Amino acid sequence: MKLRSHRRDLPRVELTPLIDVVFLLLIFFMVSTTFDKQTRLEVDLPEAETPAAPNEDLDKIEITIDAKGQFYVNDRELLKHDLDTLRRTLEKIADGKTDLPIFIFGDKDAPLQSALTVMDAAGQLGLSRLSFVARPTEPSEP
Repeated sequence: MKLRSHRRDLPRVELTPLIDVVFLLLIFFMVSTTFDKQTRLEVDLPEAETPAAPNEDLDKIEITIDAKGQFYVNDRELLKHDLDTLRRTLEKIADGKTDLPIFIFGDKDAPLQSALTVMDAAGQLGLSRLSFVARPTEPSEP
C-alpha cells in the first residue's frame, strides 16, 4: 500500500484585507481629527528710523511697558500687573469694539514676558490691530 504524502500549502498572507483595514483607519483618523484655526495676532513692527506716529484723532489704546514690566494703559498705571487685570482694563476701554488699534510703547529693557502678556490679553478679546511703536533715534552729528 502506497500512501501519498500530503502536500502542505505554504501559508499566504492575503494583502487585500490588510490594505482595506489600513485605508479604513486612514479615513477614520482623517474624519475624526479636528483642524483648529489658531488665532494669530498681526503685529506691525515699526522701523526705528522712521516710526509712524499714532493718529491722535483715532480712538486708540496706548499701553506703555516700563523697564520693570509694569503696565500703563492710556498713561494710567494698573493696580496689579497681571494678565487678568490687563484683560479687564482692555475689555472696559474697548467696550466690545474689536477694531481699536493698540499702540505698545515698550522700554528697551522691558521683559519680553510683559509684551507677550499684552498680546495675549488683546488676543483673548479679539483685538488684533497691535503696533509696537519705536521712538525716533537722535541723529548723530559727525
